[in-house]
Amino acid sequence: MDELPEQLVWEILGRVRETGDRNSVSLACKRLYELDKEQRIYLRVGCRLDPANEALASLCNRFPNLRKVEITYSGWMSKLGKQMDDQGLLVLSGNCPSLSDLTLSYCTFITDMGLSYLASCSKLSALKLNFTPRITGCGILSLVVGCRNLTILHLIRCLNVHSFEWLEYLGKLQIIEDLSIKNCRAIGEGDLIKLGPSWKKLKRLQFEVDANYRYMKVYDRSVDRWQRQWIPCENMQELSLVNCIISPGRGLACVLGKCLNLEKIHLDMCIGVRDSDIVSLAKKSSNLRSISLRVPSDVPLPLLMNNPLILTDESLKAIAQNCLMLETVRISFSGGEFPSFSSFTLNGILSVIKSCPVRELALDLVCSFNDVGMEALCSAQHLETLELVRCQEISDEGLQLVSQFPHLCVLRLSKCLGITDDGFKTLVGTYKLDLLAVEDCPQISKRAVHGAARSISFRKDLSWMY
Repeated sequence: MDELPEQLVWEILGRVRETGDRNSVSLACKRLYELDKEQRIYLRVGCRLDPANEALASLCNRFPNLRKVEITYSGWMSKLGKQMDDQGLLVLSGNCPSLSDLTLSYCTFITDMGLSYLASCSKLSALKLNFTPRITGCGILSLVVGCRNLTILHLIRCLNVHSFEWLEYLGKLQIIEDLSIKNCRAIGEGDLIKLGPSWKKLKRLQFEVDANYRYMKVYDRSVDRWQRQWIPCENMQELSLVNCIISPGRGLACVLGKCLNLEKIHLDMCIGVRDSDIVSLAKKSSNLRSISLRVPSDVPLPLLMNNPLILTDESLKAIAQNCLMLETVRISFSGGEFPSFSSFTLNGILSVIKSCPVRELALDLVCSFNDVGMEALCSAQHLETLELVRCQEISDEGLQLVSQFPHLCVLRLSKCLGITDDGFKTLVGTYKLDLLAVEDCPQISKRAVHGAARSISFRKDLSWMY
């Protein structure tokens, strides 16, 4: 190793990806130890960091070029030693001049003071906070004021973020591109209007409301600003909304239909979504490549009386006509959905399959999809992955048609009651599939799927039935 050129040794060490392997290599000789010090740019630490602040200071001194740091205390207990606190963030800000990406998960000792220390990290462009309960809006504000290059901000279960000055300030900066707010109870759909001009730069938005607090967030008068203010969403590429209430002409309903460059949409248990919303979305989002719809069934009666909330084939036909680049389709109904209330018929689903180059199709509790639908998939020239969950209308006859699917290579079955061992007779020995995954199907045995694919995953837990 001593005779190898510096550049070659650097290249060799750079190809060692696993942290444990890098640690071992760095102990082989002084030369590799010194090179690892310079080359290490990523560090992930957690419960074993003890004493936390001192150990972190030692690591930062050893690796001065750290750019990405992840600190997670998942599964932490007091007997494991004290967690890193605000002083640890002071160490990071003072010893990691290149820090650009920071993730803090379950760091329950971090407060607003710690975030104020991070405000001096001028290169910080990505911050992810997952369950940091002592952080408030004041701490977020001090950080966004100091970190003027922050383009990625994720807040997950930050329960005490009440102040919204940080949202308004972030909106004025017009630099945020990736914003994720999940289960932050004090932040509602209407508060997103405070982003103002930053909507123009936003490429990825994930917004998830805690389902237990969905109806407790009351719209204030600021929500009316959605109707008066132009929301520029032309650069939005990915939109994910979970447990949101979407009212006609208000809030997030103003965003749907304005995303001209949208590539991925995920609507999960969103109450209030109408056919007109999906039709408008489809007409404007010709670049759409992935759509995921999970339809709620626990719709309150007052909402049901005022709005036609059940999506119909009108939505799917609009997607089929306008989204000609669509590759991934996921449709799911919540557990309480009655078969007769299923909003999408087989014809609507097949219209998308026939018109779009769908490579991945996932159906969960879609009672309208049956053996006739499986027969129609025999002409799906692009389909490579099929996932069927709780699709009880599919029988052995339908599954046997899988051998005739032109390009299918991955099949996943879960909790399907109508399929037995006989359904795999046409697949066994053909090795047509690269992967077959069977989970919790009561009438399928492990013996029956042997030889049905190159790789097989099998699990049988029937507790879900009782």
